[in-house]
This record gives sequence, C-alpha cells and structure tokens, in this order.
Amino acid sequence: MLNNGAMILAMSEAPRSVRQPSMADVARTAGVSAQTVSRALRDSPNVNPETRRRVLAAVEQLGYRFNNAARVLSSGRSHTLGLVLLQSGGYYSRSAVTAGVEAAAGRAGYAVSIATIAGLDTALMERSLSKLADQGVDGIVIAVPLISVTRKMEEITRDIPTVTLDGSRTEGARVLGIDQQEAGRLATQHLLDLGHRQVWHVAGPDEWIEARQRRQGWQECLAAAGIEAPPPLEGDWSPESGYRQGQILALIPDVTAIFAASDEMAFGLIKALRERHRFVPEDVSIVSVDDIALAAYCHPPLTTVRQDFYHSGEAAVALLLGGGDSEVPEATLSVRLSTAPPRRS
Repeated sequence: MLNNGAMILAMSEAPRSVRQPSMADVARTAGVSAQTVSRALRDSPNVNPETRRRVLAAVEQLGYRFNNAARVLSSGRSHTLGLVLLQSGGYYSRSAVTAGVEAAAGRAGYAVSIATIAGLDTALMERSLSKLADQGVDGIVIAVPLISVTRKMEEITRDIPTVTLDGSRTEGARVLGIDQQEAGRLATQHLLDLGHRQVWHVAGPDEWIEARQRRQGWQECLAAAGIEAPPPLEGDWSPESGYRQGQILALIPDVTAIFAASDEMAFGLIKALRERHRFVPEDVSIVSVDDIALAAYCHPPLTTVRQDFYHSGEAAVALLLGGGDSEVPEATLSVRLSTAPPRRS
C-alpha cells in the first residue's frame, strides 16, 4: 500500500485534464478582439496582414484547435443564411418575409437560421447577429428597423454579406425595399387629389425607420400643397392602436381623410369610426401602406400602397447569393373603395 506521501506524489504525477484554449485566449494573446480572431480565421479581407500574422502565431503558440463552428467560419460555406426578425410588429409582414426568404433559400440549397429579437434594442440586435456569425452563416437578412447601429453591428455586417429590408442601416449592408417616404407622399397626394383639404395621420412607432419616413412624406406632401400638417397620432402597427386613435379622430367633425401608416392600424380605424357612425368612405376616406392579403377583403376594401413582403424576402436572398445590385421597387397605390371625394357641404 502507498503511504500518504506516496499517494500525494502519485496524484501529482497523474495526468490532469487540461482546458483547451478558446478563441478568447487567442484574442488575449494576440492583443485583438475575439471578433477579429474570427475574421482572421475566416480570411476576411478586412483584417490587415500584420494582425492576421499575430492571430495565427497565437493559434500556433496556444495549440488552439478549430471546432466545427470555426471550420465552417474558415471555409465560409455553411449553406445557411441568417434572418433577423422582430417578435412584435406586423404579423403578416413578418410571416410573409420569412416565407419568401425560406422559399428562395431552399431553392438554392440553403437552410435558414432565424434570430428573433423581443424589442428594438441594439444590445439584442448585437447578440442576434453574433449568434448568427458564430453559426457561420453565409449571409444575413435583417428585417428589423433600428435607427441606430453599433460598432459591433457594423463589424459583423461588413464581414458577412448582409441585406436589410427597410431595416437597420449599416455601412456594409445593402438596403432593399420601397421608398417609404415616397409611399407616404403617394398616399397623401391621393387624398388631396380627391379634393380633401386636410389629411390626418396615424403614424407608426417613432423608433421605426419606416414610420419616420412615411410621416416625413406625409408632411412634405401637405407642405407642398400649402397645408399645415395637424399633429400626428402614434400607433404601434396593431389594429388595437388604430382603433384607439380612431376613437379620437371620430370626435373631430372636420376629419374627412386619414393616412394610416399600416393596413392593420387602418382596420382598427375603420371599426372605431363605424362605431361613432362615421362611415368609410362616405364620411371619412382612409388610405394606408402594406397591401397585405386582407386589405382587399375588409369592408370596405382598403386603398393602400403596396409592399410585396414575400417577394422582398425572395429578392433579399437573390441579392445575397447573386452578389449584384437590385433596383429598389417603386411604391404603387392599390386604389379600392375606402377612399372617395369628400361630401359636399
């Protein structure tokens, strides 16, 4: 039997499990960030030769072994595309974009990894993009409308081909979508052309790029006609918010025309006006943006600026995989029965 001293000596000489060096260890040794290590291992052109040399030297010094994710990143061919969506917002647009991305990706032999964020927050966006980058996606479609971006978001979208659908703007991403300012102008001008002397606006959330641009188009169109814009009423894209603002607008006798920033809010508006015996379009004309499938089947059928979300998802994938530029589609108005000339006094 071994005495206590021999047992201690034997234990000290027994092989120990050694922790494998991580990408963070390589980053510390090379004096760079983990993101830079990832870019260097993927042979990104945005890493200068001296930095790449330091990273590779640290890899060799530490004996860092690529895991599966690192090998995918290095090869740059995971045959997976990333899609970032917002958990809230319009249900129809979210589902249609997803369907379009998945259909186009599937035809090209790619899978889709979806990252959904709970709110418009740059920290949540950073985590989602980092997650997709760690998975080694070959491209990213962003359908989240953050107005501000961070340095980390810029780095990821510079290294991985990225297309935004009227969403977050970064220097490295390409933007695909209709001119939202023109959509607001087109909707407002339609009501003015019918003879309405004022157009009220139920806007989307101020932190959304699309909402700001549509509101700007509305304001500029009224200003060009010499009309001072009334205060906009803000919704959150939901029918409920349109209904709440509709209850307010129904109490203003002079309201004869409303531009709603989305179809779903327009549905709520119509319900609120009808409950107050203000009928569409006899008493109030309503025009909106999106032209979702239900717009043609509500009562009355809705006049709206068309956005083809499914096609946008397909086009984003084509732009990622084809590498070419894509023309921004023009805003077009689908005229239906929710708009009409104002009643004569």
